[in-house]
Amino acid sequence: MKLRNRQLEGVKFRRQQPIGSHIVDFVSFERKLIIEIDGGQHNEERTKERDEERTMRLEERGYRLMRFWNNGVLTNAEGVLERIREAL
Repeated sequence: MKLRNRQLEGVKFRRQQPIGSHIVDFVSFERKLIIEIDGGQHNEERTKERDEERTMRLEERGYRLMRFWNNGVLTNAEGVLERIREAL
């Protein structure tokens, strides 16, 4: 994914970064934007509840979260990148 090395709008994203007790997939600290790439396990009810709680805690810290399905990233990477561009 073109989130590394400032390839997207010149914004620095870090991969697998701890924020509080959570580790996020990608984060831009300067833009306070978190990108999560979710696999199928995130569609299970218990995991959905944990994800909602986690999202709430991160939003309380001032972050915006965007979630994308693994499959969507693999089959429509440009569409995913465009949505992230819009959020930036």
